[in-house]
Amino acid sequence: MIELRNVSKTVLSGNAPLTIVQPLDLTVSSGQYVSIVGPSGSGKSTLLGLIAGLDAPTTGEIVIDGVEISGLEEDALARLRGRKIGIVFQFFHLVPSLTAFENVLVPLEIAGAPHASDRAAALLSEVGLDDRAGHYPAQLSGGEQQRIAIARALANEPPILLADEPTGNLDSANGRHIVELLHRVNRSRGTTIVLVTHDSELASGTDVTLRMRDGRTERLAPAPLREVLA
Repeated sequence: MIELRNVSKTVLSGNAPLTIVQPLDLTVSSGQYVSIVGPSGSGKSTLLGLIAGLDAPTTGEIVIDGVEISGLEEDALARLRGRKIGIVFQFFHLVPSLTAFENVLVPLEIAGAPHASDRAAALLSEVGLDDRAGHYPAQLSGGEQQRIAIARALANEPPILLADEPTGNLDSANGRHIVELLHRVNRSRGTTIVLVTHDSELASGTDVTLRMRDGRTERLAPAPLREVLA
């Protein structure tokens, strides 16, 4: 589903090169739930951006569902993301002038999805917010906004969901709701999920946990799912 081959990312810092992601190989199988943990500045969000095609690698190849994306032009990348990748950010990026329902509906309408209104309503129900459909983002709590963002990311039924610090702006209770929701999405839909977080506890229960430090990765043994949901 996701394959990185000798992928690295180097940028210029002043006049000197700075390698944010050291060369790495990574394979994420279909339906797998992978967490990437590490402190700020360790390269984990950059790695997620590379997987999403939002950034280009300095070296190596990135293959998403059989498509090598490193050489694709932006229009082709955008089409691939629309079909195959949903992205959830730390900052919810909801459209403030649209209701919760409309925020979920828009990507369905853009894609020309059949029965778009029914599907948007079903997605709101899936994240437990069908009773908030007519509310605007400013009328929703942070946890509710993030659940709307997850529903929107799932609108076109992408096989891959990427989540960059999805609980970073939430208190512990709302953060736990988001973690539980992502686990349900993985289990019920079979969605491949890659989660980036600075909090090792939030990564507990995923199939694979990678720790990043100074642009390098190491694999950790994840805790059982019951520990994170207890």
